[in-house]
Amino acid sequence: MALRPKIISAYEAAGLIPTGSSIMFSGFVGCGCALDVVEAMAQLGQPEHICGIFDDPSLPNAPDGREGYGYSRLIHTGQLDRCITGYLANDPEAERRWAAGLLHVDLVPQGSLAEMIRAGGSGLGGVVTPTGVGTLVEQSPFTERRLTIDGRDYLLMRPLKADFALVSGAKVDRAGNIWYAGTTRNFAPLMCMAADTVIVEAEELVDIGAIAPENVVTPGILVDYIVVRGGI
Repeated sequence: MALRPKIISAYEAAGLIPTGSSIMFSGFVGCGCALDVVEAMAQLGQPEHICGIFDDPSLPNAPDGREGYGYSRLIHTGQLDRCITGYLANDPEAERRWAAGLLHVDLVPQGSLAEMIRAGGSGLGGVVTPTGVGTLVEQSPFTERRLTIDGRDYLLMRPLKADFALVSGAKVDRAGNIWYAGTTRNFAPLMCMAADTVIVEAEELVDIGAIAPENVVTPGILVDYIVVRGGI
């Protein structure tokens, strides 16, 4: 990897991602989504057959009325045909596609999902959690087996990694260091550790040194590409 991440356009970022890729998308109901890159992907129709890993698909409509907001945009275009997620019901189109067999869905409890991503980025063998014992989660392909420890049952959940992480940062410096504003932080720091290639969409690109060292949440060594929001 280069010493500093490359600054590219949203369309260039979309073009970097091959069809069939697994992508971790940060965001919580649209908060913290890399909106410009997603829009570029939708406009180009590239890539296709995405496996998306995210907390939720965001919202069925953008504030300006456009169909699909956040990662729902790629569900509506049909580019995302598999997802690993904790929640789906905030977009009726996602549910419709699931019911019609157009979208393969693996549901994982939200906290388990976050810890599985953390395990993937940290090189751990899995996550041991009581969440989901005795439910359909036990039948998930991401559940290794049930364990009993000190008389209590747990599930051993597999770690999660991805080809790409697509995240958003409030301030990103030219070395790729990221500061997140408030709850936009959500899954992003974990996803940056668990993906082979990391693309960050910067709400504001700043000079090196503009982010105090103690405020850097994701270090630039993890970031491969920067997209500056507003160029689409």
